Amino acid sequence: MPKPPRPTYRCTECGWETAKWVGRCGECQAWGSVAEAATAPAARQAATPVTTAAVPIGQVAVEDAAHRSSGVPELDRVLGGGLVPGAAILLAGEPGVGKSTLLLEVAAQTARYQHRTLYVTGEESASQVRLRADRTGGVHDQLYLAAETDLGAVLTHVEQVRPTLLVVDSVQTIAAAGVEGVPGGVTQVKEVSAALVRMAKTRGITTVLVGHVTKEGSIAGPRVLEHLVDVVLHFEGDRDSRFRMVRAMKNRFGPVDEVGCFDLGPDGITAVSDPTGLFVEHHHAGVAGTCVAVTMEGRRPLLAEVQALATLSAQERPRRTTSGLDSSRLAMVLAVLQQHVGLKLVNHDVFASTVGGARLHEPSADLAVAVALASATLATPPPPGVVTMGEIGLSGELRRVRDLDVRLAEAARLGFKTALVPRPAGAPVDPRAEQPRTVEGMRVVEVPSVAAALHYLGLTARQARRLPLGD
Repeated sequence: MPKPPRPTYRCTECGWETAKWVGRCGECQAWGSVAEAATAPAARQAATPVTTAAVPIGQVAVEDAAHRSSGVPELDRVLGGGLVPGAAILLAGEPGVGKSTLLLEVAAQTARYQHRTLYVTGEESASQVRLRADRTGGVHDQLYLAAETDLGAVLTHVEQVRPTLLVVDSVQTIAAAGVEGVPGGVTQVKEVSAALVRMAKTRGITTVLVGHVTKEGSIAGPRVLEHLVDVVLHFEGDRDSRFRMVRAMKNRFGPVDEVGCFDLGPDGITAVSDPTGLFVEHHHAGVAGTCVAVTMEGRRPLLAEVQALATLSAQERPRRTTSGLDSSRLAMVLAVLQQHVGLKLVNHDVFASTVGGARLHEPSADLAVAVALASATLATPPPPGVVTMGEIGLSGELRRVRDLDVRLAEAARLGFKTALVPRPAGAPVDPRAEQPRTVEGMRVVEVPSVAAALHYLGLTARQARRLPLGD
């Protein structure tokens, strides 16, 4: 006589399973979320006849998986060329960041190409979506709209409309009949996502699912949701800024190191092909405490201005405040400046930020932070037309950064005259031993350390003379 199956307990928040009941989930650390899960009787799996025979991989047609433009160039860049028939895409982001506005624009652009599109909303009424479409110019005869929260009703709409693109906003609001749990729960999200992905694969419909995020910034729901889909996109941006970015965290059809830039305005969302102007202020005169850095967002070079301010502190423990920069790297740069440059800021309040809401987490911005701090402390503006890039080591040396040629070409295109970059290993130590090279009319100066870089810019306390940097 077979033994009865042992009960299992599952967390309703993250889907973690255990053999015995516990008061706190071992995965997400939520209290009181573990409950007994229903166990289905085990059954022998019979062989299922196949509908199509297996063929050699060289005989598989690739035309059916060709990219098709979404009508939004920046989104096509992130997706690796556009939308793929039968692909399941998950777009996640914080509330109010503009996910629905972006997908309504994608749906409208797809409809303008005479591709039938179905937009299913579970969070708004159809009239509310129509008002947003009127405001953004997204009304088209090939764009169909349905307000549903039941999975069966959504699949029925797909049967009737037969769209090329399906947008579900959002997957946490759709519920499947006959499945335990509330909409947005682990079991419901699993079943709904699996059914929509299965429908997308069998019918060749590009399906975009909108997902919520938790307060920690991760995608809400079970982790299996990210494994079911083909592409995972994160839509992010500062609430105080109109600038938005889409990052690919997973992409089976293209690269995962690309980002798309957008401008969210009152008339909708527009692609920003050249976002550097949002993060760099063009000063007519030299300003102390500023420096321009060249970072890489994926495979795209991005210039951003770093600003710094140092004032005498009236407190026993001076403040270290950052905005758009990593606070731990700022502390490291301050320690290097004090130890290897002689810049004493132990009794100063230090404030460092970026312009336009840019977030610089790449170590290549270290040199720009150091130049801005030295310039602010000495109340001396750096020479005009200078851009910097380089990671600072704990011994004060500058380390090489990736894609240096791409960064230099972007800086030269924007009109910068001088670039300070790390010196390659094995090069002469004397900064005057060789002449700076030129890249597209821009002088490229290779320096071995942060002290040499500040000396070249004339930002040391006992500067002998300032070296000419050109017009």
